[in-house]
Amino acid sequence: MRDRRLTAANGRVAAAHLRGQVEAEAFVEGAARQLTVPVADLLRAPDGKRDRQLLAGQVVTVFEEQDGWAFVQAKHDGYVGYLRAEALGAVREATHRVCARATHVYTEPDFKSADRMSLSIGSELRVLREQDGYAKIPEGFVPLAHLRELEPESDPVSVAERLLGAPYLWGGNSAFGIDCSGLVQAGCMACGIECLGDSDMQQAAFPDAQGGYQRGDLLFWKGHVAWVADAEALLHANAHHMAVSYEPIGEAIRRIEEQGDGPVTGHKRVGTPT
Repeated sequence: MRDRRLTAANGRVAAAHLRGQVEAEAFVEGAARQLTVPVADLLRAPDGKRDRQLLAGQVVTVFEEQDGWAFVQAKHDGYVGYLRAEALGAVREATHRVCARATHVYTEPDFKSADRMSLSIGSELRVLREQDGYAKIPEGFVPLAHLRELEPESDPVSVAERLLGAPYLWGGNSAFGIDCSGLVQAGCMACGIECLGDSDMQQAAFPDAQGGYQRGDLLFWKGHVAWVADAEALLHANAHHMAVSYEPIGEAIRRIEEQGDGPVTGHKRVGTPT
Protein backbone atom coordinates (compact mmCIF):
# COMPACT_ATOMS: atom_id res chain seq x y z
CA MET A 1 0.00 0.00 0.00
CA ARG A 2 1.38 3.39 -0.99
CA ASP A 3 2.04 6.03 1.65
CA ARG A 4 -0.34 8.87 0.77
CA ARG A 5 2.21 11.35 2.25
CA LEU A 6 4.66 10.49 -0.52
CA THR A 7 2.26 9.65 -3.36
CA ALA A 8 1.50 12.54 -5.69
CA ALA A 9 -2.04 11.50 -6.57
CA ASN A 10 -5.44 12.73 -5.42
CA GLY A 11 -7.84 10.90 -7.75
CA ARG A 12 -8.21 13.79 -10.17
CA VAL A 13 -4.53 14.14 -11.03
CA ALA A 14 -1.35 12.17 -10.42
CA ALA A 15 2.32 12.58 -11.22
CA ALA A 16 3.15 11.24 -14.66
CA HIS A 17 5.60 8.69 -13.29
CA LEU A 18 2.73 7.04 -11.39
CA ARG A 19 0.87 6.06 -14.56
CA GLY A 20 -0.14 2.41 -14.29
CA GLN A 21 0.42 2.42 -10.53
CA VAL A 22 -2.48 4.58 -9.31
CA GLU A 23 -5.87 5.61 -10.64
CA ALA A 24 -6.38 9.21 -11.76
CA GLU A 25 -8.33 11.16 -14.34
CA ALA A 26 -5.11 12.78 -15.62
CA PHE A 27 -1.39 12.18 -15.30
CA VAL A 28 0.77 15.31 -15.44
CA GLU A 29 4.41 16.27 -15.22
CA GLY A 30 3.65 19.21 -12.95
CA ALA A 31 5.36 22.59 -12.78
CA ALA A 32 8.07 23.79 -10.42
CA ARG A 33 7.13 26.63 -8.08
CA GLN A 34 8.76 28.19 -5.04
CA LEU A 35 7.41 29.29 -1.68
CA THR A 36 7.35 33.09 -1.55
CA VAL A 37 6.06 33.54 2.02
CA PRO A 38 8.10 32.93 5.20
CA VAL A 39 6.22 29.78 6.27
CA ALA A 40 3.22 27.90 4.88
CA ASP A 41 1.27 24.93 6.19
CA LEU A 42 1.26 21.85 3.98
CA LEU A 43 -2.23 20.47 4.50
CA ARG A 44 -3.67 16.99 4.14
CA ALA A 45 -6.63 18.43 2.21
CA PRO A 46 -7.81 21.94 1.30
CA ASP A 47 -8.67 23.64 4.63
CA GLY A 48 -7.63 20.37 6.28
CA LYS A 49 -5.16 19.29 8.94
CA ARG A 50 -1.57 20.48 8.83
CA ASP A 51 0.86 17.67 8.08
CA ARG A 52 4.08 19.68 7.74
CA GLN A 53 5.30 23.15 6.83
CA LEU A 54 7.40 24.62 4.04
CA LEU A 55 9.83 27.52 4.33
CA ALA A 56 10.62 30.47 2.09
CA GLY A 57 12.52 29.43 -1.01
CA GLN A 58 11.66 25.75 -0.87
CA VAL A 59 10.62 24.29 -4.22
CA VAL A 60 7.56 22.18 -4.95
CA THR A 61 6.05 20.54 -8.01
CA VAL A 62 2.49 21.73 -8.60
CA PHE A 63 0.23 19.10 -10.15
CA GLU A 64 -3.11 20.93 -9.87
CA GLU A 65 -4.57 24.28 -8.88
CA GLN A 66 -8.23 24.39 -7.93
CA ASP A 67 -10.26 26.93 -5.95
CA GLY A 68 -7.14 28.71 -4.75
CA TRP A 69 -5.37 25.55 -3.60
CA ALA A 70 -2.30 23.94 -5.13
CA PHE A 71 -1.76 20.18 -4.91
CA VAL A 72 2.01 19.83 -4.57
CA GLN A 73 4.96 17.61 -3.75
CA ALA A 74 7.94 19.12 -1.93
CA LYS A 75 11.25 18.72 -3.74
CA HIS A 76 13.40 18.33 -0.61
CA ASP A 77 11.59 15.37 0.95
CA GLY A 78 8.77 14.28 -1.38
CA TYR A 79 5.97 15.19 1.04
CA VAL A 80 2.61 15.69 -0.69
CA GLY A 81 -0.18 18.04 0.28
CA TYR A 82 -2.05 21.26 -0.35
CA LEU A 83 -0.80 24.85 -0.19
CA ARG A 84 -2.52 28.15 -0.85
CA ALA A 85 -1.66 28.86 -4.47
CA GLU A 86 -0.98 32.51 -3.61
CA ALA A 87 2.00 31.39 -1.50
CA LEU A 88 3.84 30.18 -4.60
CA GLY A 89 5.80 31.97 -7.30
CA ALA A 90 8.41 31.45 -9.99
CA VAL A 91 11.53 29.54 -9.03
CA ARG A 92 14.62 31.64 -8.33
CA GLU A 93 17.77 29.59 -7.85
CA ALA A 94 18.88 29.92 -4.24
CA THR A 95 22.42 30.91 -3.34
CA HIS A 96 22.23 31.10 0.46
CA ARG A 97 20.42 29.63 3.43
CA VAL A 98 19.42 31.28 6.70
CA CYS A 99 21.74 29.74 9.30
CA ALA A 100 20.73 31.82 12.31
CA ARG A 101 17.66 30.79 14.28
CA ALA A 102 15.71 33.55 12.53
CA THR A 103 16.34 36.81 10.74
CA HIS A 104 14.57 39.90 9.40
CA VAL A 105 14.25 41.26 5.90
CA TYR A 106 14.76 45.03 6.02
CA THR A 107 13.80 47.71 3.53
CA GLU A 108 17.35 49.12 3.59
CA PRO A 109 20.81 47.79 4.57
CA ASP A 110 20.25 49.22 8.04
CA PHE A 111 18.86 47.47 11.13
CA LYS A 112 16.97 50.66 12.01
CA SER A 113 14.99 50.55 8.75
CA ALA A 114 11.54 49.00 8.57
CA ASP A 115 11.42 45.22 8.56
CA ARG A 116 9.26 43.53 5.95
CA MET A 117 9.17 39.96 7.21
CA SER A 118 10.87 37.42 9.46
CA LEU A 119 12.50 34.29 8.07
CA SER A 120 13.28 31.02 9.84
CA ILE A 121 16.48 29.05 9.89
CA GLY A 122 16.50 26.85 6.80
CA SER A 123 14.90 29.42 4.49
CA GLU A 124 16.62 29.57 1.10
CA LEU A 125 17.35 32.90 -0.59
CA ARG A 126 18.79 34.27 -3.80
CA VAL A 127 21.38 36.91 -2.95
CA LEU A 128 21.79 39.53 -5.68
CA ARG A 129 24.66 41.46 -4.13
CA GLU A 130 26.28 42.39 -0.83
CA GLN A 131 26.10 45.88 0.61
CA ASP A 132 27.30 47.29 3.93
CA GLY A 133 27.14 43.94 5.74
CA TYR A 134 23.78 42.99 4.26
CA ALA A 135 22.66 40.68 1.47
CA LYS A 136 20.34 42.21 -1.10
CA ILE A 137 17.55 39.80 -2.00
CA PRO A 138 14.49 40.61 -4.16
CA GLU A 139 12.41 41.35 -1.04
CA GLY A 140 14.93 43.60 0.72
CA PHE A 141 18.07 43.26 2.82
CA VAL A 142 19.14 40.46 5.21
CA PRO A 143 22.14 40.62 7.57
CA LEU A 144 25.03 38.67 6.07
CA ALA A 145 25.84 37.34 9.54
CA HIS A 146 22.59 35.35 9.43
CA LEU A 147 23.33 33.64 6.11
CA ARG A 148 25.71 31.09 4.69
CA GLU A 149 26.18 29.74 1.21
CA LEU A 150 24.45 26.46 0.42
CA GLU A 151 27.41 24.20 1.20
CA PRO A 152 26.52 21.68 3.94
CA GLU A 153 27.29 22.20 7.60
CA SER A 154 28.99 19.38 9.50
CA ASP A 155 27.00 18.81 12.71
CA PRO A 156 23.21 18.44 12.54
CA VAL A 157 22.87 18.65 16.31
CA SER A 158 24.57 22.05 16.38
CA VAL A 159 21.97 23.25 13.87
CA ALA A 160 19.15 21.87 16.03
CA GLU A 161 20.68 23.53 19.11
CA ARG A 162 20.08 26.95 17.55
CA LEU A 163 16.37 26.21 18.01
CA LEU A 164 16.65 25.62 21.77
CA GLY A 165 13.56 27.18 23.36
CA ALA A 166 11.61 27.43 20.11
CA PRO A 167 7.91 26.74 20.77
CA TYR A 168 6.52 23.30 20.07
CA LEU A 169 4.08 23.12 17.16
CA TRP A 170 2.59 19.90 15.82
CA GLY A 171 3.70 19.60 12.21
CA GLY A 172 5.94 22.66 12.55
CA ASN A 173 9.17 23.14 10.63
CA SER A 174 10.31 26.63 11.57
CA ALA A 175 11.84 28.69 14.35
CA PHE A 176 8.35 30.05 15.00
CA GLY A 177 7.05 26.56 15.86
CA ILE A 178 8.55 23.11 15.38
CA ASP A 179 7.91 19.50 16.30
CA CYS A 180 10.18 16.54 16.96
CA SER A 181 10.61 15.34 13.39
CA GLY A 182 10.87 18.92 12.14
CA LEU A 183 13.85 19.45 14.45
CA VAL A 184 15.51 16.32 13.08
CA GLN A 185 14.88 17.38 9.50
CA ALA A 186 16.20 20.91 10.13
CA GLY A 187 19.53 19.55 11.33
CA CYS A 188 19.83 17.00 8.55
CA MET A 189 18.91 19.32 5.70
CA ALA A 190 21.46 21.94 6.76
CA CYS A 191 24.10 19.20 6.62
CA GLY A 192 23.10 17.76 3.26
CA ILE A 193 21.65 14.59 4.79
CA GLU A 194 18.49 13.26 3.16
CA CYS A 195 15.68 13.18 5.70
CA LEU A 196 11.96 12.52 5.39
CA GLY A 197 9.36 14.57 7.18
CA ASP A 198 7.74 12.41 9.88
CA SER A 199 9.28 10.39 12.69
CA ASP A 200 8.04 7.00 11.47
CA MET A 201 9.59 7.69 8.06
CA GLN A 202 12.84 8.76 9.67
CA GLN A 203 12.99 5.65 11.84
CA ALA A 204 12.51 3.44 8.78
CA ALA A 205 15.15 5.31 6.74
CA PHE A 206 18.12 5.57 9.11
CA PRO A 207 20.28 2.54 10.01
CA ASP A 208 20.41 1.02 13.48
CA ALA A 209 23.16 2.35 15.71
CA GLN A 210 25.85 0.01 16.92
CA GLY A 211 27.25 0.60 20.39
CA GLY A 212 26.39 3.30 22.90
CA TYR A 213 24.88 6.72 22.47
CA GLN A 214 26.80 9.16 20.28
CA ARG A 215 26.15 12.78 19.44
CA GLY A 216 23.97 12.85 16.34
CA ASP A 217 22.20 9.55 17.06
CA LEU A 218 18.41 9.46 17.11
CA LEU A 219 16.13 7.82 19.67
CA PHE A 220 12.61 6.92 18.60
CA TRP A 221 9.38 6.22 20.40
CA LYS A 222 5.97 5.66 18.86
CA GLY A 223 5.26 9.09 17.38
CA HIS A 224 8.37 10.78 18.74
CA VAL A 225 12.06 11.28 17.96
CA ALA A 226 14.94 13.01 19.74
CA TRP A 227 18.52 13.94 18.92
CA VAL A 228 21.23 12.49 21.14
CA ALA A 229 23.26 15.57 22.15
CA ASP A 230 25.83 13.52 24.07
CA ALA A 231 26.02 10.26 26.00
CA GLU A 232 23.72 11.62 28.72
CA ALA A 233 21.39 14.19 27.13
CA LEU A 234 18.71 14.47 24.48
CA LEU A 235 17.64 17.50 22.49
CA HIS A 236 14.08 17.36 21.26
CA ALA A 237 10.98 19.37 20.44
CA ASN A 238 8.38 17.97 22.81
CA ALA A 239 4.89 18.65 24.06
CA HIS A 240 5.91 18.02 27.70
CA HIS A 241 7.97 21.23 27.77
CA MET A 242 6.09 22.73 24.78
CA ALA A 243 9.48 23.74 23.41
CA VAL A 244 12.79 22.49 22.10
CA SER A 245 14.66 21.42 25.22
CA TYR A 246 17.47 19.33 26.63
CA GLU A 247 16.55 16.39 28.83
CA PRO A 248 18.65 13.68 30.51
CA ILE A 249 18.32 10.49 28.45
CA GLY A 250 17.35 8.24 31.37
CA GLU A 251 14.77 10.70 32.70
CA ALA A 252 13.24 11.17 29.25
CA ILE A 253 12.94 7.43 28.68
CA ARG A 254 11.23 6.95 32.06
CA ARG A 255 8.95 9.96 31.67
CA ILE A 256 7.78 9.04 28.18
CA GLU A 257 7.07 5.46 29.18
CA GLU A 258 5.24 6.55 32.36
CA GLN A 259 3.09 8.92 30.28
CA GLY A 260 1.87 5.92 28.32
CA ASP A 261 3.79 6.47 25.10
CA GLY A 262 5.74 3.25 25.44
CA PRO A 263 9.42 2.29 25.38
CA VAL A 264 12.14 3.34 22.97
CA THR A 265 11.44 1.70 19.61
CA GLY A 266 14.65 2.57 17.81
CA HIS A 267 18.22 3.81 18.23
CA LYS A 268 19.46 5.05 14.87
CA ARG A 269 22.67 6.57 13.57
CA VAL A 270 22.48 9.44 11.10
CA GLY A 271 24.78 8.96 8.13
CA THR A 272 27.19 11.30 6.44
CA PRO A 273 25.97 13.80 3.84
CA THR A 274 25.05 12.35 0.45
